[in-house]
Amino acid sequence: MHDLVKELRQKAKKSLKKIVFPESTDERVLSAVEYINKEKIAEAVLIDKDKLDSKYQEEFANDFFERRKAKGLTFQEARESMEDPLYYSAMLTRFGYVDGFVAGAQYTTSKVVRASLYCLNLDESTRILTSCLIMLIPDCSLGEAGTFIYADCGVIPNPSSEQLASIAISSATFAKSILSIEPKVAMLSFSSKGSSGGKYVDKIRDAVNIARSGNNKFLIDGELQADSALIPEVAARKVKDSPVAGGANILIFPNLDAGNICYKLTQRLAKARAIGPIILGTVEPCSDLSRGCNIDDIIDCTAITAIRAQKRSFDNSKKSCEPKLK
Repeated sequence: MHDLVKELRQKAKKSLKKIVFPESTDERVLSAVEYINKEKIAEAVLIDKDKLDSKYQEEFANDFFERRKAKGLTFQEARESMEDPLYYSAMLTRFGYVDGFVAGAQYTTSKVVRASLYCLNLDESTRILTSCLIMLIPDCSLGEAGTFIYADCGVIPNPSSEQLASIAISSATFAKSILSIEPKVAMLSFSSKGSSGGKYVDKIRDAVNIARSGNNKFLIDGELQADSALIPEVAARKVKDSPVAGGANILIFPNLDAGNICYKLTQRLAKARAIGPIILGTVEPCSDLSRGCNIDDIIDCTAITAIRAQKRSFDNSKKSCEPKLK
């Protein structure tokens, strides 16, 4: 087992969080839940479609309708949504009855993303929902000893410069706060610092400028080709005076095609572990899964969701202890 995976599972055990799973008929989920509860990684709860609490359903439907009626949602549609274990789980998380949810073994990413977007609160600092993957590449000295964050590989098809900047900052924040990795963020392109031009390159350059102006905590650079971002020798030839080139551990892709293709190629050709997608940009934590996931993927996504819930509880307790200004 990769050292990072061991560390994440141990962190999750420090304060037990309740995580729900809406795919109670999936054998992989059932096995993962059994292991999670046995090892006390979280308090894992299966949501059975035939055993949903009608009182919760009514409460959730009323809230869902009030927030979505301006988009044309009827109350009947809101009520029907709460018959779906996925939406029911998301609302349990929104209301604080549980600490997070993990789904995607059977639900598509688009369905998990919609439930997250419609039911959970968006983080005011980014205002977009996106995702990242943790890539664990064996026998690799690049990145963080073979550990990388890839983003976005699952949500926004063709992000704007502003959205790319938010993806970069969200991913760096996740890496720092949850994985204890010092972020070095590369905004990827087919160009390295002016080797090519055009609107696609301009979009990346603008994203870098926006990301830098919006934060002073993380090293973010671009535009960079993948080899310039990863390989010190290539960076020395192609890029001068970059704080990231040759040592990037967070890779931000220009669009969903590039991100999704690259992560699946890395996973299959380099025999890498891909943990996630981890949903970013919501106040309440949740994780998506690939429908090709295995039991370990579910366990590790659960551990990450639990750690994020721990951090949220800690941050909220700090805020409650802050002195109030009169």
